[in-house]
Amino acid sequence: MSSNYVARVGVIAALYAAFTLVAMLFLGSLAWGPVQFRVSEALCALALITPAAIPGLTLGCVIANVANIVLSGTAALGLLDVVFGSLATCLGSLFTWKMRSRPLVALAGPVIANALIVPAYLPILLEGIGFYTIPFTSISLDGAWGYMYLFGLVSTGIGEAVIMYVLGLPLYRALARTSFAEDGGAQGQSGSERRAHSR
Repeated sequence: MSSNYVARVGVIAALYAAFTLVAMLFLGSLAWGPVQFRVSEALCALALITPAAIPGLTLGCVIANVANIVLSGTAALGLLDVVFGSLATCLGSLFTWKMRSRPLVALAGPVIANALIVPAYLPILLEGIGFYTIPFTSISLDGAWGYMYLFGLVSTGIGEAVIMYVLGLPLYRALARTSFAEDGGAQGQSGSERRAHSR
């Protein structure tokens, strides 16, 4: 494992955590709630470029979610977000890296992972901290896990798709023309692949 790889993991983790916390502070429940537009998720597009994005994004998500426990006072319930929210980010970025030859398909990884995983625990977490209604409505969360899961499946999926394709895709296209992409792609290739590309 090269020092360049470790540095990339650290930088990506720091960026994800910082952008998530800024979004939480300024966007409130739109960055963390049943309807989500977490702009830091656009960084999942980095998994199209470098395998370092997988541990980097996962670590950044863990850091941001642990910090959110302190900021929002979710206590032990916040650990649901630390474990399962970070798992969603890890699986989404892993899919993106594996499918990187088809960027439009690859960016669906974080959308699907977050849409399926986050709504499964989010109603429990929100109800536990006294957030009983869907934002902008009077629909109660009490005893309605199934409905909330379906609502979250749609709302989280749409929010994640907007972030990935409106912000993440342009980010990828901009970085694809830089040395960041060249160095990052080389890290994910075997020696024979690198030799083949250099011919």
